Amino acid sequence: MIGPSGQDKDFPYWLVVLGGLMVWMFYQVAVNDLYSQVMGTLSKGIRITVFVTLTGFTMASLTGLLLAVMSLSKSLILRQIARFYIEVVRGIPIIVLLLYVAFVVAPGIIYAINWALEPLGAEPFRTRDFPLLWRATLALAIGYSAFIAEVFRAGIQAVDQGQIEAAEALGLNRWQRFRLIVLPQAIRTILPPLGNDFVAMVKDSSLVSVLGVSDITQLGKVTAAGNFRYFETYNIVALIYLTLTVALSLGLRRLEQKMRDKPH
Repeated sequence: MIGPSGQDKDFPYWLVVLGGLMVWMFYQVAVNDLYSQVMGTLSKGIRITVFVTLTGFTMASLTGLLLAVMSLSKSLILRQIARFYIEVVRGIPIIVLLLYVAFVVAPGIIYAINWALEPLGAEPFRTRDFPLLWRATLALAIGYSAFIAEVFRAGIQAVDQGQIEAAEALGLNRWQRFRLIVLPQAIRTILPPLGNDFVAMVKDSSLVSVLGVSDITQLGKVTAAGNFRYFETYNIVALIYLTLTVALSLGLRRLEQKMRDKPH
């Protein structure tokens, strides 16, 4: 039986095959006018996809960390609020959450702002003043924050309680213990699942196309509807997403390896 260390040293034949297929596809883009034209159009959506992913994941991570801390709080109220949020959000499909935030939550936010500004005589905001791009980003952040909260919670609980007690004996307050002792060690545990969530968000960012946001997927749909070359167009859509996710996966794997090799 091959242990985990033996598996880690396996030659990445899958990567050679996948790399060969991707090189062949990029060659087609270089020599085929249709592929080149489609790539030129879809590349405009990469910026939107990257923006939605980075912004949404940052918001989700900060919210998830807050929820994890709340779920481990000594306060019953904070624990129950965090658990309620996590269970409700995790039970709603991302695409439903996307539509709900875009057409229910966003107008509700605008209404609340206008209600607060009304006594001041300020000009009211309109619902269209809340861009669909930000509605979609907010929805992804809300959806992923619930999953990331559980990742942070598990990582925090994995830290040896003895080290926390030792830090407390040294006179460190709760914030210092969390910042200097708990979080640095928890990062080692949470990095792999957190990286998986990041890669997953790159793919799920394609759901923003249902709101008409001009990301890679939306531009692919529009392009295919115009040239009727669905095979070629969606080949390029898949190639772009595959390039992004494979590059991220390899980068995260390298980072995990460095953190494992780093002395404690």
